[in-house]
Amino acid sequence: MNILLIGGGGREHALAWAVRRSPLCDQLYCAPGNGGISELADCVPLDVAHHQAVIAFCKEKAVGLVIIGPEAPLVAGLVDDLAAVGIKAFGPSAAAARLEGSKGFTKDLCAKYNIPTAGYGRFTDASAASAYAATLPLPVVIKADGLAAGKGVVIAETRTEADAAIADILGGQFGDAGAELVVEEFLHGEEASLFALVDGEHALLMAGAQDHKRIGEGDTGPNTGGMGAYSPAPVLDAAMEARVMDEIVRPTVAAMKAEGCPYKGVLYAGLMITKDGPKLIEYNARFGDPECQVLMLRLKNDIVPALLATIDGTLSDIALDWHKDAALTVVMAAGGYPGSYAKGTVIKGLVEAGTVEGVNVFHAGTVRDEAGQIKSNGGRVLNITAMASTVAEAQARAYAAIDKIDWPDGICRRDIGWRAIQREKQGKE
Repeated sequence: MNILLIGGGGREHALAWAVRRSPLCDQLYCAPGNGGISELADCVPLDVAHHQAVIAFCKEKAVGLVIIGPEAPLVAGLVDDLAAVGIKAFGPSAAAARLEGSKGFTKDLCAKYNIPTAGYGRFTDASAASAYAATLPLPVVIKADGLAAGKGVVIAETRTEADAAIADILGGQFGDAGAELVVEEFLHGEEASLFALVDGEHALLMAGAQDHKRIGEGDTGPNTGGMGAYSPAPVLDAAMEARVMDEIVRPTVAAMKAEGCPYKGVLYAGLMITKDGPKLIEYNARFGDPECQVLMLRLKNDIVPALLATIDGTLSDIALDWHKDAALTVVMAAGGYPGSYAKGTVIKGLVEAGTVEGVNVFHAGTVRDEAGQIKSNGGRVLNITAMASTVAEAQARAYAAIDKIDWPDGICRRDIGWRAIQREKQGKE
């Protein structure tokens, strides 16, 4: 079948790599794609916000499956419009994508159906939000309700910071996404992510991962879209995965069905593993980026039948197998990220980097010019992804590959996977 992949980041390059290996994939298109995806797919300049243009393209090219990578087209209802004309699309409906599109919606759902999460309040008035925040111990978490490109969460260490974040968000910092906000208690523990495929009724566990959100080593500095990730996540052992599925994921699937907006797609649960067990921080309605990169390396199966079963409601017939080896990805970003950064700098040495054993180089913010050169075209630019028998060995392979890349403007953390590596060392002692 012909397949259209929506998106142009590292997540989509990893998905393109996995989909292209499927015998079910005849022709792969990607809109808009990037410099790396162009080696696997026909990249097309579709305006994905123009749903009728996407539908027309799918009809013209006989596309049998559309895979939507980013959250914005999901929240905007692209799946609904494609389904309405009989085109299969992987991802939740607009109503179901509210699990990511509205933090307040998700918190209310958790409260109604007793899904463990942090205590919270929803506000449109700054003084009321500040008054509630003052009742919570510090630090306190302030979140814009809507989509804010990963930048709408502030962990306020002081009352002054909390009040400023509330004023900024409700004052228009994130536009309509900040017309409402959520004030939450801060959860203590270790963060992890768990991914499951959901077909409206059944939930199929995929795998767990951990990412590094902050720009600086030792998990310091400003939050980013993610500077690296690894899978499996040691804190999510088999017993904890079972608890997350039983206490959080399956109750959410049942709740969404009961609310009349059954969820179909990948459900990404951002978790805090506390002393009292797992609690939900937030849901995402799509694969994580950079978590998708490590999941696709570890997945043994053809991904396409699993995506189709998710759409068709037949996940109960699907089993997934995973490599026991660990996968780790390091994000190379443009200097200055997550602040202002330059675009258009030339990147060399990518072919050499890809020769390191166990390494895949996934592109994110790149473009290929007319001369065939790869140039930077975003903040997070490359995902150097490696698999090996341990996280420490996967890390060593990833950094060996990075050392072959000639990109003076590129920056990366040098400690991705440090928690898991500490655990591995302790296990040997």
